[in-house]
Amino acid sequence: MTTSKKLANKPLSSAIHGAETLSPKYYRDPTYFDRARDQIFARSWQFALDTDQLPAMRQVTPWTFLDGFINEPLIFTRDTEDAVHCLSNVCTHRGNLLIEKPCETDSLRCRYHGRRFGADGCFLSAPGFEDAVDFPTERDNLPAAEQELWGNLIFVGIEPAWSFNELVEDMTRRLQWLPFHAMKRVPALCKDYFVNANWALYVDNYLEGLHIPYVHPGLATVIDTKEYRYEVQKMSNLQIGLATREEDAFTLPCDSPEAGELIAAYYYWLFPNMMFNFYPWGLSLNVVIPLALDRSCIRYITYIYDESKLQSNSPDLIEKTEYEDESIVEQVQKGMQSRLYKQGRYSPKWEPNVLHFHKLLKSFLAE
Repeated sequence: MTTSKKLANKPLSSAIHGAETLSPKYYRDPTYFDRARDQIFARSWQFALDTDQLPAMRQVTPWTFLDGFINEPLIFTRDTEDAVHCLSNVCTHRGNLLIEKPCETDSLRCRYHGRRFGADGCFLSAPGFEDAVDFPTERDNLPAAEQELWGNLIFVGIEPAWSFNELVEDMTRRLQWLPFHAMKRVPALCKDYFVNANWALYVDNYLEGLHIPYVHPGLATVIDTKEYRYEVQKMSNLQIGLATREEDAFTLPCDSPEAGELIAAYYYWLFPNMMFNFYPWGLSLNVVIPLALDRSCIRYITYIYDESKLQSNSPDLIEKTEYEDESIVEQVQKGMQSRLYKQGRYSPKWEPNVLHFHKLLKSFLAE
């Protein structure tokens, strides 16, 4: 199952009215799962932490890029110039992990052979290498990952295949008026959920509102599904949910594209696996982490900037919605094992964002 011919699927039509959905192979064939790891996720941007979690001077914080899937060991440091660095957590001598848990230190010392690095990742010393020729070189410094700041959120890319701006451009332009400076992470509302389904099935489900009246009766009382809207950008897309009650809506500035409307939520998806759900009270940030072909972790991180607006679309309803999503997606995972099911069709009104996701998938998984 490695040739392009065997991996080929009928191309998705650019016109949604005649297009067919992905072949079930994308959800059940380990070849696609493995290729997504290397050709999509290892080249992606991922949310890491917020500025309140960054280390102070002399502090080091280890962090793993997509723990359980990519497993790239990294560390965040802050040097004496107050600059934050995201560095490899692997010693450049023999590959030992440098830091196992958060700590305070003036330099990074490998406990295997004593090699030392500065907080900026620069090589400092290496016992036993006094007679080495052409040593040290650039290769002996700790490699740095790329990092970007959006509001108070830190994103990391190992070798990203697309720019960070391509992910967040529309989100930045449309929501610049939100009080991100007041946004605080609430640990009690941060949780990992585990679903027995392929990661892409979970994304498919997120990207359309057609299922809301059938799967989420509680949410359907808060969101006016008749007025649900979709927008597609290059590496992201947006769903806009309108509120059924004024008290559940944003207070929008007059220059907002949605000024005068009762907007309950902006649901942004950033390729391939991040969901930014903005509500009048704050942000529910969800990261889908593939763990196996048929198992995923959904990491929920909750930020609140206005507790007074915790109305109907609250974290309690969001958790209930999550459990409902898990149940239906696990059923779809079972359905994808069918020998009789081939492919479906897209709803032109409700599934343009699903088509967009599938086209990106096919583009990055092509040989």
